[in-house]
Amino acid sequence: MQIVVNNQMFEGEWDVRMSLLDLLRDQLQLTGTKKGCNQGACGACTVLVDGERINACLALAVQYDGRSVTTIEGIGTKDSLHQLQSAFLEHDGFQCGYCTPGQVCSAIAMASEFERGMPSVVTSNLTTGAAALDSEEVRERMSGNLCRCGAYNGIVAAIVQTYGSDSE
Repeated sequence: MQIVVNNQMFEGEWDVRMSLLDLLRDQLQLTGTKKGCNQGACGACTVLVDGERINACLALAVQYDGRSVTTIEGIGTKDSLHQLQSAFLEHDGFQCGYCTPGQVCSAIAMASEFERGMPSVVTSNLTTGAAALDSEEVRERMSGNLCRCGAYNGIVAAIVQTYGSDSE
């Protein structure tokens, strides 16, 4: 199996029953992606596959043979943070930080979904997509990512500052 992770090719004969999350953490030593519920309910394991967000705990690694995966380690660097990572710092969008990698990956994909005109439950006009990526849209679109610390206000503010249209 070959998989590109953070623009680096990895090749191996891994167990076909292994989740993508376990491949990333245990085999490739990319521990930024977190194992939360291991049932797809919390979003801590969110990564990007070809730019789309997925729960890595629910995905078999073999399904992503030949695909491109981006984890939090592939977003920004310690010397040059992604603008969303900087906004998380500015707005205290984390407390313990456990959910932050999944929140960041999910928000990046969510912004792309919004730009492509994908509606959400709270989108007011389904024919033109949402008029604005405001805090209500962000809260709905990020509802699959949970934060046990309750840092939602900071998370939403960081996302809205980076991608949105209101000044929360």
